[in-house]
Amino acid sequence: MPEITDDTPVHLAEVDVDLDVQEILLASSQHDITKLRRLLRTQSSLPDAANVKDTESGFSPLHAAIAACEPDTETKETQNGTNGAVPSDSNPKELDTETLQSAVETVKFLLQEGAIWNDLDVNNETPGCLARRIGALELYDLMVDAGVRAELLLNRLDAYEELSDSDSEEEDKEGETATATATETDPETAPELVDASAEIAAAPSATPANPEVSNPQYLESHLNIQNDRILDADQNGVMMAWESDIMRKSAKALLPTPGLRVLNIGHGMGIVDGFFQEQQPAAHHIIEAHDDVVAEMKRRGWDSKPGVVIHQGRWQDVLPGLVAEGVMFDAIYHDTFAESYGDFREFFSEQVIGLLEQEGRWGFFNGMGADRQISYDVYQKVAEMDLFEAGFDVQWEEIAVPKLEGEWEGVRRAYWVVDDYRLPLCKFMD
Repeated sequence: MPEITDDTPVHLAEVDVDLDVQEILLASSQHDITKLRRLLRTQSSLPDAANVKDTESGFSPLHAAIAACEPDTETKETQNGTNGAVPSDSNPKELDTETLQSAVETVKFLLQEGAIWNDLDVNNETPGCLARRIGALELYDLMVDAGVRAELLLNRLDAYEELSDSDSEEEDKEGETATATATETDPETAPELVDASAEIAAAPSATPANPEVSNPQYLESHLNIQNDRILDADQNGVMMAWESDIMRKSAKALLPTPGLRVLNIGHGMGIVDGFFQEQQPAAHHIIEAHDDVVAEMKRRGWDSKPGVVIHQGRWQDVLPGLVAEGVMFDAIYHDTFAESYGDFREFFSEQVIGLLEQEGRWGFFNGMGADRQISYDVYQKVAEMDLFEAGFDVQWEEIAVPKLEGEWEGVRRAYWVVDDYRLPLCKFMD
């Protein structure tokens, strides 16, 4: 009988790598830090061993470590004697204390080894999303803190690169040879906060925006302005009517009494400016950069309202002129589209101080990272730290957001998925 041969090539290297990946994921799920330390530091075939991924689930070591804490629902149901139904008075997310503590130590170790805090699995969940879903709040807090550290580091690196670029320009002016010290980055084309390809992801817009849309692209696009929404040319939601309650409460918090002077940056649908008018301001300045919105403002008669002054252009170009003229305000509101967090930080760090009265108040539409709860939580902490550094106190008021399932019809993606809006009220520190 002739010998049967199989000429299909066997890629032993790929098999070995896959086995190495599974070994790391297994050690992570078992919370075996000793084994993990050995595997992460000896696997030369896996240069980024702390961030390997399972091909089917998309789990990283962080996902595996956290998922191991999820209670065995079937076992609990059997023990409760409910024939497959968890009693209403029981907690289906009750976690084993010992397992949770070992997971905490494992997660801390993995983060120290360079694990990506916001990597995504096949269900589009970060490790923090997974921790929150199973009720492992201590693990969730660890992931939020990891995100804050990463974002703060990114912000500092951005500032360092800007400083280095500025120094290089000065050297060029003096006729000296400048050497680039870092790769240039464009904050207006930065990816969204949750990015599976990098641990330190760039910041999202201060206002909800599609991460693929830069501010110049947005300003050049034709807008679809409707009664209940504004969409850009790519069907991204720029502003929608469901934000009205948020805007109303913001306007009343910023202008508690009549006769105050207010500046709004970003008119959009005019929702917040309408509420500002109800508070009877003595002066009402509006900065709007998009030609289509300005045209709609004039069509609706905003340019003829008493006390209203429209400034057409980007705030980066308009505000220095107002500061030079000595124009001051009792209240300022900021709500732009498709700008980076770096732009927002520049606004409150460099511009507000020259425009706001000492006892004045300012706020902003807090949509940073609102397409994912962990991103929203991370950016609240990041903003708090940066605001404190810039000399501001901030108070947050939680507002329940209504169910928005039907709001996204015809919109490219939902820019808001979190349950509660955190309304910021900022003042100079005493």
